[in-house]
Amino acid sequence: MNSHMPEAKQREYALLNEIAQDSMVTQFGLSDKLGIAVGSVNWYIKRLIHRGWVKASHLDRTRLKYDLTSEGMRVFTQRAILYAHDSLKIYRMYREKAKKIVKDLQSKKINRVKIEGDNEVMDILKLTCLEAGLSINADDALVNLKYLGQEFQIVPLKGK
Repeated sequence: MNSHMPEAKQREYALLNEIAQDSMVTQFGLSDKLGIAVGSVNWYIKRLIHRGWVKASHLDRTRLKYDLTSEGMRVFTQRAILYAHDSLKIYRMYREKAKKIVKDLQSKKINRVKIEGDNEVMDILKLTCLEAGLSINADDALVNLKYLGQEFQIVPLKGK
């Protein structure tokens, strides 16, 4: 989720997501999945119902079923689209940074590298290296590629 979004909004979207996936989910189940108190789940759901995003209907005396309303679905879908847009923007940013690093390596005639780290950002760098024909994690690599801060770093390997 977006780290700039207030926590309450994040929890509301998380609840909408869970309800969209399983309308039979219980407040206890939501509490467990989202790591918040059952009382807080109850408060958030009441808020979502008040906003017209969720509708609750009784299945029996003790059990409720939650459904997203058309307005709730619109908000949920809009949030998903914004999330996808932000994710693609971030992907493109790291892809450009990876291309720059690869171009720098190629200009120095370096075609064998070690890559340190195992996360989504390093996966983008690995893909970019492979597409450019660089050999990854070669025993005779001259440099190690790392991710520090928000930048890729080229670190010469000792003794090379």
